[in-house]
Amino acid sequence: MTDGSSDLVTLLIILAGVALSAFTVVTLARRARATRRRQLEEMPDAKPAIDRTARLRQELEADSDEPSKPESVPRAPEPALAAKPEPAPAAKPETVAPVPAPTTAAPAPVTAPEPVAAAPVAAPEPVAPAAAPTAPAPIATVTEEAHQLAPRPSKSAIPVERPVTRSSMPTASESAAPAEDKETATRKAAYEKGLEKTRSGWISKLGQLFAGKKSLDPNVLENLERVLFSADIGVKTATRLLDEVRESLSRKELADTEAVWDFIRARTRRMLEVEAPPLTWTGAKPFVLLIIGVNGAGKTTTIGKLASRMHAKGKKVIVAAADTFRAAAVEQLEVWASKAEALIVKGKEGTDPSSIIFEAIKKAGTENTDIVIADTAGRLHTKTDLMDELQKVRRVTGKAMEGAPHETWLVLDSTSGQNAIAQAEIFTKAMQVTGIVLTKLDGTARGGVVLGIADQLKIPVRFIGVGEGVEDLREFDAEAFVDALFGDAARRDTGAAA
Repeated sequence: MTDGSSDLVTLLIILAGVALSAFTVVTLARRARATRRRQLEEMPDAKPAIDRTARLRQELEADSDEPSKPESVPRAPEPALAAKPEPAPAAKPETVAPVPAPTTAAPAPVTAPEPVAAAPVAAPEPVAPAAAPTAPAPIATVTEEAHQLAPRPSKSAIPVERPVTRSSMPTASESAAPAEDKETATRKAAYEKGLEKTRSGWISKLGQLFAGKKSLDPNVLENLERVLFSADIGVKTATRLLDEVRESLSRKELADTEAVWDFIRARTRRMLEVEAPPLTWTGAKPFVLLIIGVNGAGKTTTIGKLASRMHAKGKKVIVAAADTFRAAAVEQLEVWASKAEALIVKGKEGTDPSSIIFEAIKKAGTENTDIVIADTAGRLHTKTDLMDELQKVRRVTGKAMEGAPHETWLVLDSTSGQNAIAQAEIFTKAMQVTGIVLTKLDGTARGGVVLGIADQLKIPVRFIGVGEGVEDLREFDAEAFVDALFGDAARRDTGAAA
């Protein structure tokens, strides 16, 4: 019984609070309405607006087909206050435009007729023109004015708040991280596969030299010298590496297997990191790339793969088939150009190579092409003839476009070992070589030649070929190359020895 009495008292208190709140709102609304009417009456031009408002109200009362019940009038404000914010968009400010406002107090009379305009639009407003007391009508009207004047949430404000939720979304760097990790893993796997034969050669011999030993015997330098000179890295590079081992490591460190191994690995990476500006392909339009090298090194295949890479990146490419002295060179390049969806400029067999490159550069200007890749001859009757022809090609390229060629890359066959270093020395004397492309690394154990080229010529290695596919022409990464080349060879060989 006590619980029932408590619930009843609580309910009565709630009802009393609701009634008191409704009475307070009604009272404040009446006072606001009375204050506004007094302000309008004191204005010289307010009387016509008030008369017009009364006349409109009379017309509404006459047109009303469904009069409201008198007993529901006193309770109307409660639901009206709760439901008013929803139909608020029905009020159209355009209907108050004809109200005269000649004085500086124009905003006051403009806002007064707003409830009158809202009354005919909102159909559920028959409560306002009640028959008995006339007070409820202005109450509802003033309440509507109060809701219209008070700040309320708008549906248009919802999209503005949505960007706040972006904080929970991954940032650009976070979303790019998995892609970068995947690309790094793919590059590492390709390098490891392509350098498998080289790693099983002189790198494996180094691992065997250190295998099963926590300390090295006094003859370590002699054994190290024998391995390095058989590594096709070149006599100069091998000698320099040995001298640095002697000068940089103390006697105690020379006896430490890990110290010697880590030093050779770190020094190898430093030799490969030749300072050179990054390759952007955007320094000029068209960007002219000249490919040189002896026949059989892989020039044409390299050009085809480069064209395919650039096409995949959205670049428009023209290929200049300027090796007119080699049989089937033009036909081979045509096949690659077709695969890469690249344009090709060619001439008859024996045509002057310089004229073909000149025409390709001019056509690139009219075709809005991004990149021109020019093939060149790789062998003439004598070495002197070849170098003279290449120098002529360079001069004509500069006449076709100022500053061209923007890059000149020498393609070398890594299977030729130290002979590739000798070729590079000859070509760099005749041409300004800006980059090296080392092909066929996956088919030879002589991959150490890249170390000799970078160390002796100080020319950056731009690409390496580690397979037959287009994707196997990889941009050179010194860190990934050294990781794939050395890996944990010393530990593997140690385990094998154990």
